[in-house]
Amino acid sequence: MGRRIGITTTIPVEIMLAAGHLPIDLNNTFITSKNPDYLIKLAEQDGFPLNCCAWIKGIYGSVLEDKPDSVICVTSGDCSNTEMLMEVLKLKGISATSFAYPPHPNPEQMKEALEKLAFEMGTTIEVAEKVRVKLQPVRAKALELDRLTWQEGVFNGWSNHNWLVSCSDFNSDATAFSSDLSKELMNSHNRQPFPEDTLRLAYVGVPPIFGRDLYRFTEEKGAQVVYNEVQRQFAMPMGGDSLAEQYSNYTYPYSIHQRIADIKAEIDKRQVDAVIHYVQSFCHRAIGDIIIRDALSLPVLTIEGNNEMYINQQIETRIEAFIDVLNFKRNKSWV
Repeated sequence: MGRRIGITTTIPVEIMLAAGHLPIDLNNTFITSKNPDYLIKLAEQDGFPLNCCAWIKGIYGSVLEDKPDSVICVTSGDCSNTEMLMEVLKLKGISATSFAYPPHPNPEQMKEALEKLAFEMGTTIEVAEKVRVKLQPVRAKALELDRLTWQEGVFNGWSNHNWLVSCSDFNSDATAFSSDLSKELMNSHNRQPFPEDTLRLAYVGVPPIFGRDLYRFTEEKGAQVVYNEVQRQFAMPMGGDSLAEQYSNYTYPYSIHQRIADIKAEIDKRQVDAVIHYVQSFCHRAIGDIIIRDALSLPVLTIEGNNEMYINQQIETRIEAFIDVLNFKRNKSWV
């Protein structure tokens, strides 16, 4: 039986599966924990500063609680704090290694990184390519659910988020994940689509620490998220003829300008009315808000999360006001 391996973000999971190992997305174990606040406190008790990203602290706490056999830390293409997280894990006697995306989406460089990971995992690229083919129908189902969200309106923003974000590790069981997703798609025929006049929102940025609460509140105020940017990328929507191509077409680890090209295409296709940009406190990616606001012609609401698992009154007020203004402008244009 393979090892249980924690991952700090999406990596080429096909290689882990080819080696017979069990992938565990530590972000998901943290955020779905019965007590995520406790996991953050574990990290702070061990010296992680208060002004450190809550996701990093939650990942660290998840490792202590869940005790995976080892951890793969993505040290290039994700969080700038992950390299030091890896060093702390090693200090605590936890097996940890790194995976680095190339600085640019270059299939040749990506292939070198994949070969290195395959060697460390005890498998080969050739075996992993067979797993890639086997996972294609699973990813296709996730992308079909995404289409049914924006085109048919039979899945809400939270369901869309939940299924797509789980494509990072397929909930540690790709077979069960595929079966459950098939049932979800079959049941979609019984769902009532949301009204045609519903405000259509795009959610861009890393998945929110608020989880379901953000989506619940926007829906209560008459808006629906029809595009989850990074979560959709976890399903590898652009694919490729090889793992090297697939993970070069995956936009998240690379330049924000490549992400923006994808965002622009999707918000146009999905007839999005406005954008919510989520940024995490103490994260370098928050600076990208300057570029996103400059690049997009739609109204953008930027909200910031720290370590609260629910949106607070201030954020609720800002979202409500944002939606009210959007509705006012749209109704005014009909007069």
